[in-house]
Amino acid sequence: MGQIDCLETEARDATFSARVKESSGINFDRCYQCLTCTLGCPFCFAMDFSPNQVLRMVQLGLKDRVLRSSAIWFCASCKACYTRCPHDVDIPRMMDALRQMALEAGVESKETSIPQLHRTFLHSIEQWGRQYELGTLLKLKLKTKDFFGDLVLGLKMLWKGKMPLLPPKKKGGDKLRDIFEKR
Repeated sequence: MGQIDCLETEARDATFSARVKESSGINFDRCYQCLTCTLGCPFCFAMDFSPNQVLRMVQLGLKDRVLRSSAIWFCASCKACYTRCPHDVDIPRMMDALRQMALEAGVESKETSIPQLHRTFLHSIEQWGRQYELGTLLKLKLKTKDFFGDLVLGLKMLWKGKMPLLPPKKKGGDKLRDIFEKR
């Protein structure tokens, strides 16, 4: 797990913390670094920075380090951290805002396939109104060029009818368009 060594040479963005607050709609100034979020996180072992470290780096304005971290992409938004937090700091909501900020800024992450999945998933929701698994899978395979990694599993899912061949009918197009225009 990474260290938050705040070197004198590292650039700090004084407005970053405020932008994350505005984007996520949460007040993370209430966090007093009790580590409850990190202790409850089932994916912390795979992250370069723990959830509490990411939150602290946001507070310190370490924009580049946060947006380039793998932690924002490994967060599964399971809400284990949020349900345990004594001050109801919604870290998964903050992580989602950070992922969106990283995508908008075009920041290259150490992770390559997870941001691709994120973009493809959101595009599927925007296009069809809900997840179209087969379409998402095919687009992701084309983008990552990993055509055979889970081919057997995919074929089993198709065979058992767990992945429909046709996309769902789109419902609530106006509401959905409003949601995607706001982001």
